[in-house]
Amino acid sequence: MYLKRPDGPRVVTLSDGTALSRADLPDPNTRRWVASRKAAVVRGVDAQLLSMKEACEIYGLSEEEFESWRDAVSQHGVQGLKTTALQHYRQNEA
Repeated sequence: MYLKRPDGPRVVTLSDGTALSRADLPDPNTRRWVASRKAAVVRGVDAQLLSMKEACEIYGLSEEEFESWRDAVSQHGVQGLKTTALQHYRQNEA
């Protein structure tokens, strides 16, 4: 039996000193996207554990959706990825 080894590193060290591996990323069949799972994917891409294109293919995301996650994390932290928080931030921007 042959297992395909993914391209790129298996483990990366984040800026806070913690390690992030592909095993820490959400399951590719994820249907319920909570803030922590979204943040894990964003951290994985930002740390170059996987490319944005690869993340979009694995998780069935559009580039725009992924970029909106990345923007929410950069502006509001992980809390910005919560659906209720998104509604709150949008109301305050209008």
